[in-house]
Amino acid sequence: MMANEEKLYRKALLLSLFTIFYNIVEGIVSMFFGYQDETLALFGFGVDSFIEVLSGVGIFMMILRIRKNQTMEKSKFEQTALKITGTAFYLLAVGLFVGSVINIITQHKPETTRWGIIISILSILIMFWLMQSKRKVGRELDSEPIIADANCTKVCIYMSVVLLLSSLIYEITGFAYADVIGSIGLIYFSISEGKEAFEKSQGKECSCD
Repeated sequence: MMANEEKLYRKALLLSLFTIFYNIVEGIVSMFFGYQDETLALFGFGVDSFIEVLSGVGIFMMILRIRKNQTMEKSKFEQTALKITGTAFYLLAVGLFVGSVINIITQHKPETTRWGIIISILSILIMFWLMQSKRKVGRELDSEPIIADANCTKVCIYMSVVLLLSSLIYEITGFAYADVIGSIGLIYFSISEGKEAFEKSQGKECSCD
């Protein structure tokens, strides 16, 4: 392997590790403030971040595999990680749905969505940087799997935008169902990511375009 190529693979691995550790921190902070402020959308966003950690570990192993032997066949570890990730996304969607129904029936409102605004803005900025950085490395390596992973970061950005909009609407207007609407948006993307994870575990590739 050429020195420049090895350097690019190291960069890809570091970006993957950063994604994992960032999602762990984001998950802890989001779930803490989501629980404290009684906002379902922020709490669900935090759970999603932990699921993304599972996905990130699978991506890290994928890069190691490609770096070692360039094979496109997924290892059993990657396939299992994808199946667990897919199941977790579906369970998150169910949990958010049940929580949304309960909040509608009880007319529950969050204490505040201020932290949802702060966390979502930070997430959008970091995920956009990660997407651009991963794309650059993927193109320089001419690696479709790494480029596809970069493109899939867009889904994380979309989810952050959903959280930001619902949090802003509630904080500005006090609209009772803004948090529920945000949760429904997260349900849509959770189902989409769950489906994609299972398809990838079966060998189908998705560019997330």
